[in-house]
Amino acid sequence: MLVTMKEILEHAVKGNYAVAAPNVGNSIEVNAAIAAAEELNAPLILDVHFENLRSKMPGPRPMGAFMRARAEEASVPVAINQDHGNFHGAVRNIQCGVTSVMCDSSMLPYEENIAAVKKTAEIAHMAYDVSIEAELGHVGHTVDTSEQTQAGLTDPDQVLHFIQETGIDALAIAIGTAHGLYPKGVEPNLDFERLATIKKLVGDFPLVLHGSSGTPNDQIYKACRMGINKVNIASDLGKSAWDAVLAANGQGPLAVVYTEGFKSKLVEMIPIYGSDGKAWKR
Repeated sequence: MLVTMKEILEHAVKGNYAVAAPNVGNSIEVNAAIAAAEELNAPLILDVHFENLRSKMPGPRPMGAFMRARAEEASVPVAINQDHGNFHGAVRNIQCGVTSVMCDSSMLPYEENIAAVKKTAEIAHMAYDVSIEAELGHVGHTVDTSEQTQAGLTDPDQVLHFIQETGIDALAIAIGTAHGLYPKGVEPNLDFERLATIKKLVGDFPLVLHGSSGTPNDQIYKACRMGINKVNIASDLGKSAWDAVLAANGQGPLAVVYTEGFKSKLVEMIPIYGSDGKAWKR
């Protein structure tokens, strides 16, 4: 069942759980993600970075059409979200069939971030009835220093003003995670006090966690009961898939082995997010 991300997150806020948002880059990963969600009767948000597909087959438009078709025939609610884009990307990728876009201007100064997101929100809502996500603070990468990570944490005093000025439907906040795989022996410690402060301010507004890979499951579990409603996951899924391929040592079809590795990690994480058994019918 193809739905908007806004509809999925409205249910998640009411139920106080988070929805898995796996980053997918090909049909194998799309099928694996939907299979995991259907197995656990869970809603799903397919995150896709179409810019990464522009030099590859099948390309953004065919990929978008495939994702919509798979979402429409799925037995659980599925949204398709453009991950980490900008205004121009949103205009192009809405035409590829997404039901949500993320305008990531978090590296810009605060007022410029607002202006870029607001412009994108207007075209998403007015012209196409598409949901929109943005980021306040900045979720960096695992190679960043601890000082860089701390400097990018979301300022709670800016949150309400940012939401009101931009007209967004979901907000990604920085509370200590980072994109990518952490070096061995390194793991993040989430700033739960900051999360609690932000949640108290925004009430029933959906919050998003980026860079969840490598974060201990107990911290993810806690964050999803404190107001996080969407969890982006990419590196851990890719690692699980390729670990399965390496472990198979050439035994069995590559696509099947990769699919099972990708799917198994998502099946592990969905109950931690709390969205297992939360799918609905229209």
